[in-house]
Amino acid sequence: MFLVTMSGFILKPSTMRQLCFQCIAARHCIGNTRSFAQQNVTSHRRLCSSTKSDAENQTKHDTETAESLLFNAGAFDIKDPQEFTDSEHSSEEEILYKDHIPTTLFQKSLLAVGSACMSLYDPYRADMIATLGETTGPFALRNIQQKMLADPEGRQILQEQPRINSSTVDMKYLAELPKGTFGREYIDFMTRNNITADSRTNVQFVDDPKLSYVMQRYREVHDLHHTLLGMPTTMLGEIAVKWFEMIQTGLPMCALGAVFGPLRLRSASKYEKLVRMYLPWAIRNATSARFLLNVYYEKRWEQSYEELRQELGLITFDEKKPYL
Repeated sequence: MFLVTMSGFILKPSTMRQLCFQCIAARHCIGNTRSFAQQNVTSHRRLCSSTKSDAENQTKHDTETAESLLFNAGAFDIKDPQEFTDSEHSSEEEILYKDHIPTTLFQKSLLAVGSACMSLYDPYRADMIATLGETTGPFALRNIQQKMLADPEGRQILQEQPRINSSTVDMKYLAELPKGTFGREYIDFMTRNNITADSRTNVQFVDDPKLSYVMQRYREVHDLHHTLLGMPTTMLGEIAVKWFEMIQTGLPMCALGAVFGPLRLRSASKYEKLVRMYLPWAIRNATSARFLLNVYYEKRWEQSYEELRQELGLITFDEKKPYL
């Protein structure tokens, strides 16, 4: 809805075409005016022979000034109406990848504010959270990209650009893996929480194909983070994962969830748990563990779950253990 509303601030191709045709018509009118003025000068030549030269010069000056204002001020430069039809196709060159929606900085600002408000109102609105992440994340995405390029496994991910969904990952195979393997733990987590890998929407508002993949990758491995961290999809679990991701990725979207998420906790006991256990654990994990976006998870399905967690330096959460 925001995009539809904000499109009103843009001159659409159809609107621009109408303006140009109007300018072309105005140019013809100016030409007719010039002819009419010249005819008047001719008809009055005998009566106003002494002012003929002045009248023609004034008429020429007026018409050239009007044409200059309409066509030579940089706003329009139309030789043929067909040129404007061709310009509609040139706008398609702004589409940088599949599903990309080009937006101005002003539009991104409106989208960011609107999606942030909706995300705070309903933290389960995945579409609003996705929009917020895309419109506020370019700087953080560049930092993530640099971290991935500096790591051999992360660099391979960027080069091959694997995707995680039901068409690229054999979920049935993962379900048949032995218990204790990473792939089996992942599919069990998804089944237990009634989640599908196809629920992650494609990136739309990131104006860089390479950074759009970085955002897509983050989005698609979020549930793998839950799996490795052993965090459920409860409010406490989501806040803990957001704190972990905020520290590791620096994404403003994660920061918003980490800071404002606790406001939705409706009991003092849960808030106390969050402060005394979940947050210290998440912070310690995020700062000591390996950067999780550098893990090529598709090559780790058969690996032992506990072995992978140890390799990544992750600390198991224990509610009975104080982390302060």
